[in-house]
Amino acid sequence: MKRIVLGLLAATAMVLPAFAADVQPAILYDLGGKFDKSFNEAAYHGAEKFKTETGVAYVEFEVSNASQREQALRRFAEDGRNPIVMAGFAWEDALKAVAKDYPDLNFAIIDDAVDLPNVRSLVFKENEGSYLVGILAAMASKSKKVGFVGGMDIPLIRKFECGYVGGAKSAGATDVIQNMTGDTPAAWNDPAKGGEIAKTQIDQGADVVYAAAGGTGVGVLQAAADAGKLGVGVDSNQNGLQPGKVLTSMLKRVDVAVYNAFTDGKNGTFKGGVQNLGLKEGGVDYAMDDNNKALVTDEMKAAVEKAKADIISGKVQVHDYTTDNACPY
Repeated sequence: MKRIVLGLLAATAMVLPAFAADVQPAILYDLGGKFDKSFNEAAYHGAEKFKTETGVAYVEFEVSNASQREQALRRFAEDGRNPIVMAGFAWEDALKAVAKDYPDLNFAIIDDAVDLPNVRSLVFKENEGSYLVGILAAMASKSKKVGFVGGMDIPLIRKFECGYVGGAKSAGATDVIQNMTGDTPAAWNDPAKGGEIAKTQIDQGADVVYAAAGGTGVGVLQAAADAGKLGVGVDSNQNGLQPGKVLTSMLKRVDVAVYNAFTDGKNGTFKGGVQNLGLKEGGVDYAMDDNNKALVTDEMKAAVEKAKADIISGKVQVHDYTTDNACPY
């Protein structure tokens, strides 16, 4: 009997470390770094929340060039990291190359869809959140001209742009001045160029400028504040970057997506498939806090909350640029 008990204890000792090894989360950030004050930083905060609440540590990696992607992802997979979350659509090719080689590991990618059973694809209805901040921008504008500065010129950023144009025009904007920062990944991390574009738009009459450009947007918000105009932040709550000069921020809950992926991995409830997160799912919203409450009147808040309810109920449909590569507004 004693020999049987010892045998069971030995078996248990072998099983427990194996189970613990399955819960070793990892996150890979996109170009711009985890402290970009925007997209990557939102992902970082989700990972930090998980660590704080559970006591489970995670590992991370910040790419400095595209050639590092597959190597970094494969290294985490070889180490048995699980789940592995990638922040950004640019991880798609690396994920397709690696995930099929590790069918027992769970992967999640933000901003793209990869059709593999062990991959969770997290995409957002950025057009819906951008529609809301477009309403606020138009109502706050004195000139009724507002601006949009995008990052890399890709369909994803056109979704932000199209929703913003629709919301702004629905609330009385006569003109939405639109520019992209570039057509390479460098467009995500060029605050100086973002500031230059914002100044040009302000010279053309825009008095509220929305930045959907990652780290580049920091320069846009700075330029708007310096000119005595208003900026609109993106992804993270950027209201505090220029207190009293950022009208609001379009929240893209990348933090929640990362937190949920880690939590589901820990709880053994991780599932693959596509999750499309909009207002109804709590995936996007607009930010209110002490930094911008004096800028948003009761009338503005009532208008944006009505629009939010109408979108959630289906009464208002916000066009998604990626459906047919066109924006009708």
